[in-house]
Amino acid sequence: MVGRLGGQLRVLPAAIIGWDLAAAISLADALGVPPMAAAELLPAVEAVMVAKLNEQMEQSNG
Repeated sequence: MVGRLGGQLRVLPAAIIGWDLAAAISLADALGVPPMAAAELLPAVEAVMVAKLNEQMEQSNG
């Protein structure tokens, strides 16, 4: 599921700030993942994704 959220990124010109979590929970529900489970797990995964992608952007820009 996480791999399918690439198009749901919230971005600023110089940083990624997260996923559209409403869209992420809707996607989870459509895939059969209970929305309560998605709501508990996605923020933790999102935090790691944001940190790693922003780190990669900084390295390639600087």
